[in-house]
Amino acid sequence: MRAMADGNRLYFKQLLAGLDVAEGDRVAEQMVNFVYLIGDRETGEAVVVDPAYDQQGILDILAADGMRLTGALATHYHADHVGGSLGGMAEITGIAELLALTDVPIHVQADEAEWVARGTGVTHDHLATHASGDHVMVGDIPITLIHTPGHTPGSQCFLVDGRLVAGDTLFLNGCGRTDLPGSDPAQMYESLTQRLAQVPDEAVLFPGHLYSEKPSASMGETRQRNVVFRPSSLEQWLMMFGT
Repeated sequence: MRAMADGNRLYFKQLLAGLDVAEGDRVAEQMVNFVYLIGDRETGEAVVVDPAYDQQGILDILAADGMRLTGALATHYHADHVGGSLGGMAEITGIAELLALTDVPIHVQADEAEWVARGTGVTHDHLATHASGDHVMVGDIPITLIHTPGHTPGSQCFLVDGRLVAGDTLFLNGCGRTDLPGSDPAQMYESLTQRLAQVPDEAVLFPGHLYSEKPSASMGETRQRNVVFRPSSLEQWLMMFGT
């Protein structure tokens, strides 16, 4: 359990599936997903980002901290983030099971809604669709939604108080795969170099998986060290990372 913001209004936790929640779940241990909790300490409201594997465990952590869940945010539709079938190899619980425990809106990027509904079985009336630049309020704290297609058509990142929760758009090392259904290498390049350009170097990147030794790093450090930022043009990027 990492990255709780102390001494200010923001409540922020980074949970590692298979350790902090879903302990002993072999699929969670293998996939090393992060689940994030973001809230307003003064109002006690919180949202969860990518609530896969252990919905009751997530709610229990919030309750122990005196927080209550008021919504969920999905970075993208893949089963290890929102639930569903993991390529026929395993069934992962997610937003459908969360809704069975508590009725909250699930915030998704508009282009992702059909994919989320199809993969999880959740009906569209439970999905709140958004465009890039929209804000989701948790208490009085705004979370800015940034549409970052490439890994999936409706992938989105969340910027809150100098923290970027990036899902599978960007890792400390590398980025999300672009050879899957709905992926687009050219869009990924644009997302990394243009759409995320609004995120300052001093912001801290919190990725969707623990694919590196550290669970987070500044965007400045990431831009300097991550190989996906080395190409200086789309053509060079596609030569290195295109499918």
